[in-house]
Amino acid sequence: MSKRIKIKKPRIPKIPKIKLAHKKIQNDVPGTLTYTGSKEQKHVTVELIDYSPSTHKNITVDDVSQAFNKKHPEEISWINVNGLSDIDQIEKLGDHYKLHPLILEDIVDTSQRPKIDEYPDYLFIVFKMLYYNSEGVFMNEHISLVLGENYLITFQEADGDVFDSLRQRIANAKGRVRNAGADYLMFAIMDAVVDHYFTLIETMSDRIESLEDILFSNTADQDITQDIQELKREVLRLRKAVFPFREVVNRLEKIDSQLIDERTITYIRDLYDHVTQVTDSIDIYREMTWGLMDMYMTTISNKMNEVMKVLTIMASIFIPLTFMAGIYGMNFEYIPELHLKYGYYYLWAAMILVFLGLLYYFKRKKWL
Repeated sequence: MSKRIKIKKPRIPKIPKIKLAHKKIQNDVPGTLTYTGSKEQKHVTVELIDYSPSTHKNITVDDVSQAFNKKHPEEISWINVNGLSDIDQIEKLGDHYKLHPLILEDIVDTSQRPKIDEYPDYLFIVFKMLYYNSEGVFMNEHISLVLGENYLITFQEADGDVFDSLRQRIANAKGRVRNAGADYLMFAIMDAVVDHYFTLIETMSDRIESLEDILFSNTADQDITQDIQELKREVLRLRKAVFPFREVVNRLEKIDSQLIDERTITYIRDLYDHVTQVTDSIDIYREMTWGLMDMYMTTISNKMNEVMKVLTIMASIFIPLTFMAGIYGMNFEYIPELHLKYGYYYLWAAMILVFLGLLYYFKRKKWL
């Protein structure tokens, strides 16, 4: 009777369980104000700029309620709010201008994509202000604006923006802004943001050219991959901000609102052309940035091929020499050349000739 053979099952190691980090999702009531950004500012500062063709006033206050006492209704008021972490100030401003609660929610929600909403008494626009600060760090700031009759309210996450040249134009009565309405001020703000998009594009172009020069000069090290990845992230962030903004400007150009003068539509149309130019440039530089990593991998592959070529040539040279040494290193008693008086020198001469002949052959084939 044959014995039954037990086959031992292989022991499968247990895979450790991976703990997934669950992000808490807040199911707040629509219209609940929760600042989602990272730029905490303890005190909200409000910049009040009132102007007309003949007057100009610029003051900075700590309470938004001080912006409610407008003495000259015919003047254009620019209310620039710096800081979104103080929810009470935002709500106070919203109550005075009768802003919809969903608008206030989008103002403090920094993840909100660029968009435009039309209401009977005002327009609400969201977009992103992108720029490099003095330390060369890529900055992405959430900007919201509310356009009403003879007033414009802008909301920023923190102090510091790209509107200094616009403030100087208003103060010095240069350009058309002092003689136009709040709609032209809205255009001027958006135009300043788009101008800095071009600055970003130029800076990215210089960085791409610099990385290409390093890759072509074969002086790249492993740290260059981090530079390429950082540049790719910046291009994606720029693309994520600009492409929806183009839709905003396109819709703003075609919108039928009494708050926007027909003459301002012409400038908005030109602004749309600029944004389209930026988006085209982003697509080009996006492909170039993606190509940098391929170029780096190709450079590494070429270096590896050079090393393999040298090793292969060395092996090809020593194979016949090893063969010759193996023949005359065998332990047979009757090998005719072993009894020659100058056999040792003949073997050396033959090895040297083979070595030089192979070098000449490889050089002629341009393998060296």
